[in-house]
Amino acid sequence: MSPSVPLQEMIRAIRSARTQCEERGVIQRECAAIRAQFRQADNGGRSHNLAKLLYVHMLGYPAHFGQMECVRMIASPRYSEKRVGYLGAMMLLDEKQDASLLITNSIKNDLSHSSQYVQSLALCTLACMGSAEMCRDLAPEIDRLLRASNSYIKKKAALCAVHIVRKVHDLGELFAPAARSLLSEKNHGVLHGAVVLITELCERNPEALERFRKTVPDLVQIMKGLVISGYSPEHDVAGISDPFLQVRILRLLRILGHNNEAASDAMNDLLAQVATNTDSTKTVGNAVLYETVLTVLDIKSESGLRVLAVNILGRFLLNNDRNIRYIAMMSLQKIVGTDHIAVQRHRGTIVDCLKDPDASVKRRALELSLALVSASNIRSMMKELLIFLSSCPLELRAQAKMSSVNKCMRVSIHPHAGGDVRDETVPNLIQLITTASELHCYTVHKLYRALLTDISQQSLVQVACWCIGEYGDLLLKGDCQETEPVQVTENDVLDALETVLQSHMSSPATRGFALTATMKLSTRITDNVDRIRSIVSIYGSCIDVELQQRAVEYNALFKKYDHMRAAVLERMPVIERNSPGHTNGESSGELVKEVCDLLDLLGGSEEPLKPTSAQSGPAPGQPINTSNSSGGDLLDLLGGLEPVAFTPGQTLTHEQKHTGFTPTVTVYEKNGVTLTLSCEKQSDSSMTVTLTASNSTDSDISSFTLQAAVPKVCIRTFLLWLAPSGDSLPAHGTAKVTQTVVLNNPNKVGMHTHVNAFLGTQSALHY
Repeated sequence: MSPSVPLQEMIRAIRSARTQCEERGVIQRECAAIRAQFRQADNGGRSHNLAKLLYVHMLGYPAHFGQMECVRMIASPRYSEKRVGYLGAMMLLDEKQDASLLITNSIKNDLSHSSQYVQSLALCTLACMGSAEMCRDLAPEIDRLLRASNSYIKKKAALCAVHIVRKVHDLGELFAPAARSLLSEKNHGVLHGAVVLITELCERNPEALERFRKTVPDLVQIMKGLVISGYSPEHDVAGISDPFLQVRILRLLRILGHNNEAASDAMNDLLAQVATNTDSTKTVGNAVLYETVLTVLDIKSESGLRVLAVNILGRFLLNNDRNIRYIAMMSLQKIVGTDHIAVQRHRGTIVDCLKDPDASVKRRALELSLALVSASNIRSMMKELLIFLSSCPLELRAQAKMSSVNKCMRVSIHPHAGGDVRDETVPNLIQLITTASELHCYTVHKLYRALLTDISQQSLVQVACWCIGEYGDLLLKGDCQETEPVQVTENDVLDALETVLQSHMSSPATRGFALTATMKLSTRITDNVDRIRSIVSIYGSCIDVELQQRAVEYNALFKKYDHMRAAVLERMPVIERNSPGHTNGESSGELVKEVCDLLDLLGGSEEPLKPTSAQSGPAPGQPINTSNSSGGDLLDLLGGLEPVAFTPGQTLTHEQKHTGFTPTVTVYEKNGVTLTLSCEKQSDSSMTVTLTASNSTDSDISSFTLQAAVPKVCIRTFLLWLAPSGDSLPAHGTAKVTQTVVLNNPNKVGMHTHVNAFLGTQSALHY
């Protein structure tokens, strides 16, 4: 192949190569010929050679040796050579190349050229690869061209100014006056460049944002002209007048109206007009409508306009194009928290998207469906979601967020989801089940059926056993509205729990759940108590220490403490956990502080005990480990005088501790019920704690009891509950109920742990 062959011949020769090796040989020979001609002083075919080199560069072969040739051709007075030189500079040069600085002077000269086409070449090159130094040097020239009379040049200069603002933020103020004046132009290209430039300035400078908010009426007028204008062949795209400019204006209006009521009011009517008059049967119309919806939802728009925007997204869900359905669900996901009622109107369409074969659409539909679950629709939504879980792909099930799974599990665990949850799901789910009291019957029925179907999924089995133990009486009744009635006998339930206890697939923790559930059923059934006693006694000699200990304690309840069995095994209260670090509606940090304040009265330290961490508060019935080396025995216990008001955080003096100061602390105050605690020393190894409850509400409280969950060592050798003064609290505090507890410590065991355990149950108050 001759070195002087034209570009077309070289392309033909490269394409005719049958192997990559042959193609590489053709290109290497041609590049060698191009290098040789570049070294010639007088070369009339330089533009053709550079064009061939650019094609080689597009194929991925090295072409860096043509950089200096680009610089020389840009400085050429001939337009044909300048055009190829600027094209080569945009492709072969960037701001990291030192050669790019060599063309700065040539660009500056060409920006003042008499030909608009030469000026255009310089503007395009600067906008493509101009470095920060080049932008600073040439910014005044660009500002001058923004004020030129030629629309063709102003359009190019506006886009070049956008690049300069992105490279050097400080130069934005230079272009602001000229950018605003461009909004009065009639040429759509100039308007498009001006809107893009103003958008860039507003996004990067809060002062510019406030300044350009005054242009909202001008932008609204331009947009109205586009919406109501008739057919224009120059700007029409599928029946929409210049949709590109419309989209750009809507984006700018969204920025200007964000968190500004005045600007939002000025554009509300326009947005309503665009939303109702734009054709939604074409892709370009949907693009304009989508930008309109985003603008409506991001500004301080009227409520009716927001509902209209949500309805547009609802229509998008019915579109055959999956991309449109996908972006609709993405938008609805963002606003479901603020416009929940409006999004709920499209719940049926959203649920139908769960059946879409596209995995990405299905994933978005699942997230949005879970976000729509509320107290009013939980039954219907859970049925749909359970059907979906039975057939959804494994990768989608595994990737579901934990919050979404927990929300779904408010009603029940589906067998198909049991293997995909983490260990912490069990306590989280139990907490959720206790709060949904109206669904306890449905939950225990579903979990019982799941237990009969499969006991290999440990998380599922543990929650099922817990629910059967707590709500076994609801299971035996068999009247559940949400499911078909099924008669379950006491023997059926006990058989299921025995299967779990005897299965080799059950972990020790799962057997513990099953044994506890069996024990709890002894207070919920009537005819099979002896069978339960027999089951429990078998595990009294179990090799697993934890299971053995449970069985021994349960046997003790049957024998020595049978009179307390009903109270000990009664249904668990609602577990309130509003947020991490909060338990039973009380701040764990405040709880720790009050306990530590009281411990200061019981210990030997002059300084109040400080909790080491308030981040993880105590769970109900769990001890707070705040013991230290300075105290812990009963030798410092106080008593003898009348109760005196005590402020939490107060530090006792040594004289107060040994002269009979008796503290009184309010440990519970909620829903009109107040509980105070006072301590009185009886001897060196015992102390009496008096709990006093009062009712400040307008109605009497009956069946009032005080309970505490403490370590077993407290029950055996430490804690003695005396009979309360009554079980009812009259209204308006006319009478009080007192409960006396005697704390004995003959072996001088450290006090802190046990007292904390006792005080840590201050919220375990039931009435």
